[in-house]
Amino acid sequence: MKIEVAKRAGFCFGVKRAVKLAYETAAKSRQAVCTLGPIIHNPQVVKDLEGWGVKAIEKPSRVKNGVLIIRSHGVHPRVLQQLKAKKGLTIIDATCPFVTKAQNAAACLRDENRQVIIIGEKEHPEVIALKGYAGRDSVVFNHNSVKVGPRIGVLAQTTLSTDDFVKALMYLGSKTNDIHLINTICRATQVRQQDTMQLAKRSDLMIVVGGRNSANTSRLAEMCRKVGKPTYHVETEDELKARWFSKARLAGVTAGASTPDALVRKVVKRIRDITKKQK
Repeated sequence: MKIEVAKRAGFCFGVKRAVKLAYETAAKSRQAVCTLGPIIHNPQVVKDLEGWGVKAIEKPSRVKNGVLIIRSHGVHPRVLQQLKAKKGLTIIDATCPFVTKAQNAAACLRDENRQVIIIGEKEHPEVIALKGYAGRDSVVFNHNSVKVGPRIGVLAQTTLSTDDFVKALMYLGSKTNDIHLINTICRATQVRQQDTMQLAKRSDLMIVVGGRNSANTSRLAEMCRKVGKPTYHVETEDELKARWFSKARLAGVTAGASTPDALVRKVVKRIRDITKKQK
């Protein structure tokens, strides 16, 4: 059996930058280091950082002093302002540059006095932060259920699939003629999704590697299933089952943007070991 890994699998630029900042800060700082929420949506990376003394906390009120790293998803501007007002607290902003670009786009649309509509997942930390930049009357698009004003501005969660973005735009376009659209889907996300789809179409099954709390990883798994191929979302190589590969000639492997390359390699090695035993 052959194993093929998608050309773009594993850490994207923004995630790689955030993780690098976290490890460098942990190595250099003499103060306590924490992140506001997990630095990225990957349990293995978060656990490893804990070994370096970097703790993930959920409530800004728990941070008194030391060093605080803003995770790759960004943070609500009100929360950021509150944190900056705290004396004795050093803030390191690891927000993905593409997320920052989306935040600026949201503020731009807000300043045009438009109702800002964010296409994405309402509870995702990136979207929560985006709403802060988009203004009080902003809404998150959810299955054609939003009330659309006469003048709207539209942008997307950076890891949204292009298909979902287009479907939402078709609906919104039927509700108003005054739309300012800014496509904030990360280019790396688009290319990763295209590579995964192409691989899924020619594979007998797909293994998608990454945290179950990772939106972009879950989206890759969903896309593979839509192609009609058996798809298994795993966080580590320990979750692989021999029976998945019993009739496969080509197993495709892809990974979310928050999945370390080393973890992808471990999954590939385990698949090789499993399939060798089946010969």
